[in-house]
Amino acid sequence: MGDAASRELISLADDEGNSVTVDVLGRTPGWSAGLDAEIVVRTPFVSGRIGLVLSASKLESWGTGLTRLDAGEDVVWMEWDRGPSIFIQLTGERGCPEVVVEDESGSMVTVRVPLVPPDDWIADHRQRLREVMEHWVPVPSTQ
Repeated sequence: MGDAASRELISLADDEGNSVTVDVLGRTPGWSAGLDAEIVVRTPFVSGRIGLVLSASKLESWGTGLTRLDAGEDVVWMEWDRGPSIFIQLTGERGCPEVVVEDESGSMVTVRVPLVPPDDWIADHRQRLREVMEHWVPVPSTQ
């Protein structure tokens, strides 16, 4: 497995130049179970990034979110947590899917990014999640 593939947990983009990614940067210093990551938003109008820390439980909840998205439900990932939240709305305000990144507890900024992901995006993101989990999440010892 390539290191680059294991680092990009979420990558949603369209042909209009809109994208939202979540990149795993490495282990959190001082907490072996934490992963430093960042959400990166890019559009022709606005771009930005915000750091966050991922844990195994947050990664597992992303897996649950992918199952719900596959069933046609909207998802909120990391809501009510310290730090940013990601909302994925399958039919947004403009009649197409939208990714909303909200940083209510920090900058108090919300960015809404309309985009149409490719047809196989959920399967692709399940594979990305597996790769991140295999690469970064330690296997519990059986002692």
